Amino acid sequence: MTDSKAKTSRLTVKVTPNAGRNEITGCKEGVWQIKIGAPPDKGKANKELADYLAERLDIRKADIRVIIGQASRNKVIEIEGLGREEIEKRLSQ
Repeated sequence: MTDSKAKTSRLTVKVTPNAGRNEITGCKEGVWQIKIGAPPDKGKANKELADYLAERLDIRKADIRVIIGQASRNKVIEIEGLGREEIEKRLSQ
């Protein structure tokens, strides 16, 4: 039996901060395009991105980490507990 928490996946995203609302606008060449309402100030957009992804994926916020691109629009997110296929399925809904 496999523990579901053993799964760790990475997701490449391009974030547009200061958007009117949080939304996923699509996936181009494996990069998810995500608009976030918070400004890119003192980590606010990263926090809101993690909150939004946790809600969309139905997982804990603690299971989401920005591992590359803290101060960039282009980021790599590490997600614990879900496989890549399940992540893509949930984000596409």
